[in-house]
Amino acid sequence: MSALKLTQIGNSVGVILPKELLARLKLEKGDTVFVTEAANGAVMLSPYSAEFESQMLAARSVMKKRRNVLRELAK
Repeated sequence: MSALKLTQIGNSVGVILPKELLARLKLEKGDTVFVTEAANGAVMLSPYSAEFESQMLAARSVMKKRRNVLRELAK
């Protein structure tokens, strides 16, 4: 785990990723990443994957269409 500081970048705020983290994630300057938020508020950063994006779109569609069924299953 790494503690990262928020930094002013122009009119935005960003996070500078250390070289070691970029290497572990196999990322380079200009790459796209996913930021996923878990139900507990945790945030996960992962390399962009067209397959993952497609799976997430499908999951969101099912969750939207079957909201009531999922709510009942969660009881």
